[in-house]
Amino acid sequence: MLSHRNAAERLRSAYRNGPVAPLRDLLDPTDSAGAYAVQAINTAFWRAAGRFIVGRKIGLTAKTVQAQLGVDQPDYGVLFNDMQIPSGGILPFGRLLQGKAEAEVALLLGRDLDCPDAGPDDVAAATDCALAAIEIVDSRIADWKITFADTVADNGSSAFFVLADEGKPLDGLDLYSCGMVLEVNGEIASLGAGAACLGHPLKAAAWLARTLAAAGQPLRAGEVVLTGALGPMVRLSPGDRVEARIGGLGCLSFQVGEDRQ
Repeated sequence: MLSHRNAAERLRSAYRNGPVAPLRDLLDPTDSAGAYAVQAINTAFWRAAGRFIVGRKIGLTAKTVQAQLGVDQPDYGVLFNDMQIPSGGILPFGRLLQGKAEAEVALLLGRDLDCPDAGPDDVAAATDCALAAIEIVDSRIADWKITFADTVADNGSSAFFVLADEGKPLDGLDLYSCGMVLEVNGEIASLGAGAACLGHPLKAAAWLARTLAAAGQPLRAGEVVLTGALGPMVRLSPGDRVEARIGGLGCLSFQVGEDRQ
């Protein structure tokens, strides 16, 4: 549809010119199918430009956030190869529009996950390891005035991600009650636990596996899954040093550059 292509172009323009108006004139706020169609248009655009998919991210895993947007389900977006920042690395502030950070559990898949009725046990069997992660979310929509359709169309409000240097096997991990601490410049900025992520990170990943399998785009071996925030997002400013610790998974960090250069 022309409106979908116009929405996709509007979102791409934000990367060059700054945040844009919400998509309400082109997408109904609850139009899930239309929003994912817009996301698919831009995914195809970026792949044609040379980027390649390395995984997926799950968003809206907190019931409170779902309630704010008037939905009863999470959403997902695509992770591209150039979105990863090494642990301890620097993210130039100029690459952000209105960035925020959240700590998550990431899963690295050891084999394909194409079961249409996948459950947490299927996810666990397909997972090579779990890693502590930080997702840097961003919105191409001005002032984060997003609806469900806005964030889905905008690739799940994704931007960048950081993974810990070392993964841990799932055996022996307690991803339900594991605690999370996110610090900014040495001060505690966000607290949470695995249960905050749709009840359990493996439950969130199982939802994603079922959804993508039904769409004919199953998760593949080698892909990374960011399972969703364990606590509140934290707004980023120039020079911020962000560090996250997740029980059983260790710690990781990154720093925001000092200015927009």
